[in-house]
Amino acid sequence: MTPATVVFVGAGPGAADLITLRGARAIARADIVVWAASLVHPDVLEHARPDAEIVDSAQLPMEGVLPLYERAARDGLTVARVHSGDPALWGAIGEQITQCRKLGLAVEVVPGVSAFTALAATEQLELTVPEVNQSVVLTRLEGGKTPMPERESIRAFAAHGSTMAVFLSAARSRVLQDELLAGGYPPNTPVVVGYRVSWPDELVVRCTVETLTETTRRHKLWKHTLFLVGAGLGEHDTRSHLYHPGHFHGHRRADPAARRQLKGER
Repeated sequence: MTPATVVFVGAGPGAADLITLRGARAIARADIVVWAASLVHPDVLEHARPDAEIVDSAQLPMEGVLPLYERAARDGLTVARVHSGDPALWGAIGEQITQCRKLGLAVEVVPGVSAFTALAATEQLELTVPEVNQSVVLTRLEGGKTPMPERESIRAFAAHGSTMAVFLSAARSRVLQDELLAGGYPPNTPVVVGYRVSWPDELVVRCTVETLTETTRRHKLWKHTLFLVGAGLGEHDTRSHLYHPGHFHGHRRADPAARRQLKGER
Protein backbone atom coordinates (compact mmCIF):
# COMPACT_ATOMS: atom_id res chain seq x y z
CA MET A 1 0.00 0.00 0.00
CA THR A 2 1.21 3.53 -0.79
CA PRO A 3 2.45 5.26 2.37
CA ALA A 4 0.13 7.92 3.72
CA THR A 5 1.52 11.22 2.50
CA VAL A 6 0.91 14.96 2.73
CA VAL A 7 2.29 16.95 -0.20
CA PHE A 8 2.60 20.70 0.31
CA VAL A 9 2.18 22.18 -3.16
CA GLY A 10 3.13 25.70 -4.21
CA ALA A 11 0.39 26.76 -6.62
CA GLY A 12 2.12 29.96 -7.70
CA PRO A 13 0.92 33.56 -7.41
CA GLY A 14 -2.43 33.20 -9.14
CA ALA A 15 -2.47 32.17 -12.80
CA ALA A 16 -3.30 28.47 -12.91
CA ASP A 17 -0.68 27.74 -15.57
CA LEU A 18 2.12 28.95 -13.28
CA ILE A 19 1.90 25.81 -11.17
CA THR A 20 4.82 23.47 -11.78
CA LEU A 21 4.44 20.11 -13.51
CA ARG A 22 5.42 18.42 -10.26
CA GLY A 23 2.75 20.37 -8.38
CA ALA A 24 0.07 19.45 -10.92
CA ARG A 25 1.03 15.78 -10.70
CA ALA A 26 0.88 15.87 -6.90
CA ILE A 27 -2.67 17.23 -7.03
CA ALA A 28 -3.62 14.66 -9.67
CA ARG A 29 -2.65 11.72 -7.46
CA ALA A 30 -4.18 13.07 -4.24
CA ASP A 31 -7.19 11.51 -2.53
CA ILE A 32 -7.85 14.78 -0.68
CA VAL A 33 -7.04 18.25 -2.02
CA VAL A 34 -6.96 21.04 0.56
CA TRP A 35 -6.84 24.53 -0.92
CA ALA A 36 -7.61 28.12 0.13
CA ALA A 37 -10.23 29.62 -2.18
CA SER A 38 -9.24 33.08 -0.98
CA LEU A 39 -5.66 32.72 -2.27
CA VAL A 40 -5.48 29.99 -4.92
CA HIS A 41 -7.02 30.17 -8.39
CA PRO A 42 -9.87 27.64 -8.75
CA ASP A 43 -8.56 26.43 -12.12
CA VAL A 44 -5.75 24.68 -10.20
CA LEU A 45 -8.38 22.16 -9.12
CA GLU A 46 -8.70 20.98 -12.73
CA HIS A 47 -5.68 18.77 -11.99
CA ALA A 48 -7.58 16.91 -9.26
CA ARG A 49 -9.12 13.48 -9.84
CA PRO A 50 -12.90 13.45 -10.35
CA ASP A 51 -13.27 11.35 -7.19
CA ALA A 52 -10.93 13.43 -5.05
CA GLU A 53 -12.31 15.08 -1.92
CA ILE A 54 -11.95 18.86 -2.23
CA VAL A 55 -11.72 20.89 0.98
CA ASP A 56 -11.62 24.70 1.12
CA SER A 57 -9.37 25.70 4.01
CA ALA A 58 -10.02 29.45 3.77
CA GLN A 59 -12.07 29.45 6.98
CA LEU A 60 -10.24 26.62 8.76
CA PRO A 61 -7.53 26.99 11.40
CA MET A 62 -4.87 24.29 11.49
CA GLU A 63 -7.05 22.36 13.95
CA GLY A 64 -9.66 22.13 11.19
CA VAL A 65 -7.18 20.55 8.79
CA LEU A 66 -5.58 18.12 11.24
CA PRO A 67 -8.54 15.65 11.14
CA LEU A 68 -7.85 15.26 7.41
CA TYR A 69 -4.22 14.41 8.13
CA GLU A 70 -5.30 11.98 10.84
CA ARG A 71 -7.67 10.24 8.40
CA ALA A 72 -4.90 10.09 5.79
CA ALA A 73 -2.60 8.42 8.32
CA ARG A 74 -5.31 5.94 9.34
CA ASP A 75 -6.50 5.06 5.82
CA GLY A 76 -3.27 5.35 3.82
CA LEU A 77 -4.39 8.38 1.83
CA THR A 78 -2.49 11.11 -0.01
CA VAL A 79 -3.32 14.73 0.79
CA ALA A 80 -2.31 17.63 -1.46
CA ARG A 81 -2.15 20.75 0.70
CA VAL A 82 -2.15 23.55 -1.87
CA HIS A 83 -0.57 26.87 -0.87
CA SER A 84 -0.39 30.11 -2.82
CA GLY A 85 3.01 31.20 -4.10
CA ASP A 86 5.85 29.16 -2.65
CA PRO A 87 5.12 27.19 0.56
CA ALA A 88 8.47 28.18 2.06
CA LEU A 89 7.45 31.87 2.19
CA TRP A 90 4.86 32.68 4.86
CA GLY A 91 3.22 29.31 4.26
CA ALA A 92 3.18 28.17 7.91
CA ILE A 93 4.17 24.70 6.71
CA GLY A 94 6.69 24.11 9.50
CA GLU A 95 4.05 23.61 12.17
CA GLN A 96 2.03 21.41 9.82
CA ILE A 97 5.03 19.23 8.99
CA THR A 98 5.63 18.76 12.71
CA GLN A 99 2.08 17.44 13.12
CA CYS A 100 2.40 15.22 10.05
CA ARG A 101 5.54 13.59 11.41
CA LYS A 102 3.85 12.96 14.74
CA LEU A 103 1.13 11.13 12.83
CA GLY A 104 3.68 9.05 10.93
CA LEU A 105 2.84 10.68 7.59
CA ALA A 106 5.38 10.96 4.79
CA VAL A 107 5.90 14.59 3.74
CA GLU A 108 6.81 16.16 0.41
CA VAL A 109 7.15 19.83 -0.47
CA VAL A 110 6.76 21.10 -4.04
CA PRO A 111 8.13 24.62 -4.59
CA GLY A 112 6.08 27.22 -6.39
CA VAL A 113 6.51 30.51 -8.22
CA SER A 114 6.46 33.39 -5.74
CA ALA A 115 4.57 36.62 -6.42
CA PHE A 116 7.78 38.65 -6.31
CA THR A 117 9.34 36.75 -9.22
CA ALA A 118 6.02 36.79 -11.10
CA LEU A 119 5.84 40.58 -10.65
CA ALA A 120 9.41 40.93 -11.89
CA ALA A 121 8.50 38.86 -14.95
CA THR A 122 5.38 40.93 -15.63
CA GLU A 123 7.46 44.11 -15.64
CA GLN A 124 10.44 42.45 -17.36
CA LEU A 125 12.72 43.34 -14.48
CA GLU A 126 16.05 41.95 -13.35
CA LEU A 127 16.20 42.14 -9.57
CA THR A 128 19.98 41.68 -9.40
CA VAL A 129 21.38 44.36 -11.69
CA PRO A 130 25.15 44.34 -12.26
CA GLU A 131 26.94 47.10 -10.33
CA VAL A 132 23.62 48.35 -8.88
CA ASN A 133 22.01 45.60 -6.75
CA GLN A 134 23.17 42.05 -6.15
CA SER A 135 20.94 41.16 -3.19
CA VAL A 136 17.19 40.74 -2.73
CA VAL A 137 15.51 41.04 0.67
CA LEU A 138 12.13 39.34 1.13
CA THR A 139 10.30 40.75 4.11
CA ARG A 140 7.20 42.46 5.46
CA LEU A 141 6.49 45.45 7.64
CA GLU A 142 6.85 44.78 11.34
CA GLY A 143 3.96 45.32 13.74
CA GLY A 144 1.45 43.06 12.00
CA LYS A 145 -0.39 39.96 13.19
CA THR A 146 2.74 37.80 13.39
CA PRO A 147 5.58 39.21 15.52
CA MET A 148 8.81 40.07 13.73
CA PRO A 149 12.26 39.48 15.23
CA GLU A 150 13.59 42.77 16.58
CA ARG A 151 16.53 42.86 14.15
CA GLU A 152 14.31 42.39 11.09
CA SER A 153 12.87 45.84 10.51
CA ILE A 154 12.16 47.59 7.21
CA ARG A 155 14.37 50.45 8.37
CA ALA A 156 17.30 48.13 9.07
CA PHE A 157 16.98 46.33 5.75
CA ALA A 158 16.60 49.63 3.87
CA ALA A 159 19.99 50.72 5.14
CA HIS A 160 21.58 48.18 2.79
CA GLY A 161 20.04 49.79 -0.30
CA SER A 162 19.42 46.40 -1.87
CA THR A 163 16.35 45.37 -3.84
CA MET A 164 13.52 44.68 -1.44
CA ALA A 165 10.29 42.71 -1.94
CA VAL A 166 7.82 43.76 0.75
CA PHE A 167 4.80 41.52 1.32
CA LEU A 168 1.72 41.88 3.54
CA SER A 169 2.18 45.60 4.19
CA ALA A 170 -0.18 47.60 1.96
CA ALA A 171 -2.69 48.29 4.73
CA ARG A 172 -0.04 50.43 6.48
CA SER A 173 1.53 52.05 3.46
CA ARG A 174 2.33 55.32 5.28
CA VAL A 175 4.36 53.49 7.90
CA LEU A 176 6.10 51.51 5.19
CA GLN A 177 7.00 54.65 3.26
CA ASP A 178 8.31 56.40 6.37
CA GLU A 179 10.45 53.40 7.33
CA LEU A 180 11.92 53.04 3.84
CA LEU A 181 12.90 56.71 3.85
CA ALA A 182 14.23 56.59 7.41
CA GLY A 183 16.35 53.56 6.49
CA GLY A 184 18.10 55.43 3.70
CA TYR A 185 16.32 54.87 0.40
CA PRO A 186 16.39 58.16 -1.56
CA PRO A 187 12.87 59.59 -2.12
CA ASN A 188 13.09 58.98 -5.89
CA THR A 189 13.91 55.27 -5.51
CA PRO A 190 11.73 53.28 -7.94
CA VAL A 191 8.87 51.16 -6.56
CA VAL A 192 6.75 48.63 -8.44
CA VAL A 193 3.39 47.89 -6.82
CA GLY A 194 1.65 44.64 -7.76
CA TYR A 195 -1.92 43.75 -6.81
CA ARG A 196 -3.10 40.15 -7.33
CA VAL A 197 -0.14 39.44 -9.55
CA SER A 198 -1.00 37.15 -12.51
CA TRP A 199 -4.73 37.06 -11.66
CA PRO A 200 -7.26 38.30 -14.27
CA ASP A 201 -7.74 41.53 -12.27
CA GLU A 202 -4.00 42.11 -11.81
CA LEU A 203 -2.91 45.72 -11.36
CA VAL A 204 0.70 46.85 -11.63
CA VAL A 205 1.68 50.48 -11.11
CA ARG A 206 5.01 52.24 -10.75
CA CYS A 207 5.85 54.99 -8.32
CA THR A 208 8.71 56.09 -6.07
CA VAL A 209 9.31 55.69 -2.35
CA GLU A 210 8.08 59.24 -1.73
CA THR A 211 4.82 58.58 -3.63
CA LEU A 212 4.23 55.04 -2.33
CA THR A 213 1.48 55.99 0.13
CA GLU A 214 -0.38 58.23 -2.29
CA THR A 215 -0.24 55.59 -5.03
CA THR A 216 -1.42 52.79 -2.75
CA ARG A 217 -4.32 54.82 -1.39
CA ARG A 218 -5.35 56.15 -4.79
CA HIS A 219 -5.79 52.60 -6.06
CA LYS A 220 -7.38 51.46 -2.77
CA LEU A 221 -4.87 48.67 -2.25
CA TRP A 222 -4.71 47.00 1.14
CA LYS A 223 -4.75 43.24 0.47
CA HIS A 224 -2.97 40.93 -1.98
CA THR A 225 -0.41 43.66 -2.70
CA LEU A 226 3.37 43.41 -3.07
CA PHE A 227 6.01 46.15 -3.30
CA LEU A 228 9.32 45.87 -5.12
CA VAL A 229 11.72 48.62 -4.03
CA GLY A 230 15.22 49.48 -5.21
CA ALA A 231 17.48 51.43 -7.53
CA GLY A 232 17.80 48.41 -9.80
CA LEU A 233 14.18 48.73 -10.88
CA GLY A 234 14.98 51.80 -12.98
CA GLU A 235 16.86 52.17 -16.27
CA HIS A 236 20.56 51.24 -16.22
CA ASP A 237 23.35 50.94 -18.74
CA THR A 238 25.34 48.23 -17.01
CA ARG A 239 26.61 44.87 -18.14
CA SER A 240 27.18 41.55 -16.44
CA HIS A 241 30.71 40.16 -16.57
CA LEU A 242 29.28 36.69 -17.09
CA TYR A 243 28.55 37.22 -20.81
CA HIS A 244 31.39 39.66 -21.47
CA PRO A 245 33.87 38.32 -24.05
CA GLY A 246 36.63 39.10 -21.55
CA HIS A 247 35.21 36.72 -18.97
CA PHE A 248 36.31 33.10 -18.92
CA HIS A 249 35.05 29.95 -17.25
CA GLY A 250 35.32 26.20 -17.63
CA HIS A 251 33.47 26.18 -20.96
CA ARG A 252 34.77 29.35 -22.61
CA ARG A 253 38.07 31.14 -23.12
CA ALA A 254 38.32 34.91 -22.77
CA ASP A 255 39.21 37.15 -25.67
CA PRO A 256 42.60 38.66 -24.63
CA ALA A 257 41.79 42.23 -25.69
CA ALA A 258 38.38 42.10 -24.07
CA ARG A 259 39.96 40.58 -20.96
CA ARG A 260 42.33 43.52 -20.66
CA GLN A 261 39.44 45.93 -21.15
CA LEU A 262 37.41 44.16 -18.48
CA LYS A 263 40.31 44.37 -16.04
CA GLY A 264 40.89 48.02 -16.84
CA GLU A 265 44.25 47.29 -18.48
CA ARG A 266 45.68 49.01 -21.57
